[in-house]
Amino acid sequence: MPQPPSLRIGIEEEYQIVHPDTRNLRYIVTRSANQERPVLRSRQGDQPLSDALTASIQALSAPTCANVTEARERLHAQRVAICELAQEMGLLVAASGTHPFASWKQPDVPLPGRYQGMVGDLQVIAERLLIFGMHVHIGVEDRDFAVDCMNTVRYMLPHMLTLSTSSPFWMGRDTGLMSYRCILQENLPRSGIPHQFASYAELRHYIDVLLKTRCIRSEDEIWWDIRLHPVYPSLEFRIFDMCPRLDDAIAIVAVVQATVAWLYDLRRRNISFRLYPRSLIDENKWRAERYGLNGKLIDFGKEQQLPARSLLRELLRLITPYADALGTVGEINHAYHIVEHGTSADRQRQVFREHGGTANPEAALKAVVDSVVAETMICRQ
Repeated sequence: MPQPPSLRIGIEEEYQIVHPDTRNLRYIVTRSANQERPVLRSRQGDQPLSDALTASIQALSAPTCANVTEARERLHAQRVAICELAQEMGLLVAASGTHPFASWKQPDVPLPGRYQGMVGDLQVIAERLLIFGMHVHIGVEDRDFAVDCMNTVRYMLPHMLTLSTSSPFWMGRDTGLMSYRCILQENLPRSGIPHQFASYAELRHYIDVLLKTRCIRSEDEIWWDIRLHPVYPSLEFRIFDMCPRLDDAIAIVAVVQATVAWLYDLRRRNISFRLYPRSLIDENKWRAERYGLNGKLIDFGKEQQLPARSLLRELLRLITPYADALGTVGEINHAYHIVEHGTSADRQRQVFREHGGTANPEAALKAVVDSVVAETMICRQ
């Protein structure tokens, strides 16, 4: 019988700092190239954050929050601190998977985030990764159960992604997708949906071979959508776009936590899901990236296409008893609200249309930035 997971929570977020007049990207709050400390990044280089903010970001990134309520309080405090930092500089904060029109080719736009130190290996792939994600850590101390859970929860990752989509625009144009950030992320090696592993020993062998043959310099260069964290005793969910609204981000955290609790209970009762190959799960991930909640996902058990919203409601119903035990039914109810009313990507497109759309793209895209900033910085009120 696997050890019960602590289900403790950690959250990592990457923030955009934008100019109030041009609305273009000026700084990024991300991890340093060696991934040890958060920094304020510009084209001129990294600047250290205050000791207090550094400590706050580092503490929240580890799975140390006892529950979702604590995670909310600490994430709210972190966002307030980031907003205060930006306002001291006469700038604004935006939280979304991509900036609507900033280009990695522009000389005054910051170099991309945590992959900056790997440009020598990744070349233009690293240079163009001007993307912003949210990583959710859930404490799963038993490594064998962590692998078992990772194998199973891969199937739900596309469903979860549809709740966070916030990157429909890229370099000044509508991509036609809801999460273009995911497409860019998949340009990295060792990214996307992971393969199935029979055991932790098999996963460990895979990692050790990559290290021994110098394919990777550290385990942190495995960039799957979900992975066993190389330092923390946690499962790290890496598939999500940044969410402008704090309530949306916390609802997703609650969904992830309750899903892991549900899968542990099934394992405890010797009940298992059928495991599907990566090739099939990738079909649903593409649909989630392209259409988000507005499209259809495939129920591979029934071998039918069904509305994504219907499958999300089904997942939420399955995990609600576990959310009840965890005290997060309110957050799950907010996830239902996202399902019914849409994500940031939906709202960004609506703002774009209302402000001229393709007839006046410059003004429309600036209005999109303004709307994302307003949703992000409401935490200061």
